[in-house]
Amino acid sequence: MQPIRFDEKLADKYVKEGYWDPKAILSDYWENNAQKWPDKEALVDSRGVRLTWQQAAQKMNRIALALVYELKFNRDDRLIIQLPNMVEHILVRTACEKAGVIGIAIQPTFRHTEVKWIADQIKAVGIVIPRQYRDFDFYAMVKEIQPELPNLKQIIMVDEDGVPTDCLAFKEIMEYPYEEKYDLKELEARRFDPIKDVGFLYTTTGTTGMPKIIEQQIAAREIWTAKAHIRNWELGPEDVVVALAPVAGAAGGTPTYVTCPVAGAKMALEYAYREEETLRFIAQERATVIALVPTQLARLLQLPLARYDLSSLRFIKTAGGALSPTLAREAEEKFKCPILGTFGSQDTGSVSGVPLTASMEQRYTTVGRLHPGLELKVVDDEGKEVKPGEVGVLYFRGPGNAAGYWRDLEKTLTEAFDKDGWATTGDLVTVLDDGYIRIMGRKKDIIIRGGQNIYPKEIEDYLMAHPKITEAAVVPMPDPEMGERACAFVVLKKGEQFTFEEMVQYLKGKKIAMFKLPERLEVIESLPLAGESKIDKKQLTKMITEKLKAEGKIPAED
Repeated sequence: MQPIRFDEKLADKYVKEGYWDPKAILSDYWENNAQKWPDKEALVDSRGVRLTWQQAAQKMNRIALALVYELKFNRDDRLIIQLPNMVEHILVRTACEKAGVIGIAIQPTFRHTEVKWIADQIKAVGIVIPRQYRDFDFYAMVKEIQPELPNLKQIIMVDEDGVPTDCLAFKEIMEYPYEEKYDLKELEARRFDPIKDVGFLYTTTGTTGMPKIIEQQIAAREIWTAKAHIRNWELGPEDVVVALAPVAGAAGGTPTYVTCPVAGAKMALEYAYREEETLRFIAQERATVIALVPTQLARLLQLPLARYDLSSLRFIKTAGGALSPTLAREAEEKFKCPILGTFGSQDTGSVSGVPLTASMEQRYTTVGRLHPGLELKVVDDEGKEVKPGEVGVLYFRGPGNAAGYWRDLEKTLTEAFDKDGWATTGDLVTVLDDGYIRIMGRKKDIIIRGGQNIYPKEIEDYLMAHPKITEAAVVPMPDPEMGERACAFVVLKKGEQFTFEEMVQYLKGKKIAMFKLPERLEVIESLPLAGESKIDKKQLTKMITEKLKAEGKIPAED
């Protein structure tokens, strides 16, 4: 299936310039690594499952053969993978590539509405699920929505025991020696073309409604992205990358599922956040890298880090949200390793990353340097490029761009890309003299108070520097007079109290304009997350709006 946005001349250009590999797909790296290091551990999770490169490659082959010959999946059929961070997640996604089946990994937090919508949009023929995860019954959900999804025939369950009779047991598929029954060479006819085929699908986290479905080529973005990260991180076969962020998304999936096999590094998956048990897992695996989102980093810092031997860590990789300089500095001091950020979006592609060689200032205040082969421009509201050092909306294009929205060229060329191939993440940035990119905020997140712009990130960074605060988010709240005012949501360290008056006095001490001060403070136990990664500001805005209605400060809707 050809990607919705495909340009033969550009593809040839990226191949000629060495950015795209016309021969390799991700599963090839697993096969190569199995030959190089058959007995070296490649893939583990915190449930205790451990596989070498050879064992993992064998199981991937068996799953691929089962998809083709036993389950009769056609080439380009779509398979939903709704699994948490577990070995089976990586195995089935990679097996899909070998079988010519388009896999789509979705967040375990999605429920009936989102899963049904995704399955209907892509006409999914199967789904891989756990029976239960975090006290939610995935089987009951699928059975409830299945009658409205005529294409959804196959339910594959990863549980060890008690698999319902109308489901296929994933364990049996992995253990059965299909390689003795079928010829592995026959899979060659099914494998995806690295450039000309849609290799797999992603979804957004759904913070603006139903998740968007994005097409990806295998070589065109993912292997290119992996090599860019390997260069920045100096990643190699001796590294162990622990994913705390969901591997269904970019924050956890890109460092592990995408980058580890290309680098030959071991991946270790944290099945579910367990506070000190999570630290124990990191120490036990002798992790050299932790992949997480800023919210997870803030929560780790509340734990007794000194009790665990974390000396193996080379760096911590963050993505999926803005990292405040204060949080970065505290994390580096306590973990005794650098914090490296990356920047991009599922919709449009990977943009930049902070290398190990970056200075402290570059690590704390930027999202790094542009990846190789990309072009960048920063424009104002009229589409004119701004002068160096000025703030504008970032646009980029090159071999790291996503292909577009699932089977919808019109949506792709109106919401993500223009006719010339430029894409925007919607972020306001400035490019520094050294070429590093500094995020100033998201254009759509700007709070317009009586015609004056408030950039939430500026206030959030100040709040995160307060010794009582572990997490902060500033969102708009509706106001009859000003249109919008700013509301601050904060999470406090254990045992602390923080008042509105205290917040105002603290921010006044930063000598910022008075109109930027939040005009309401909400102290909550935890910030809601979208897809277990980004702070769900839409949900926070909804929460404060409902409170204002209940208090009679804004009119309730009829």
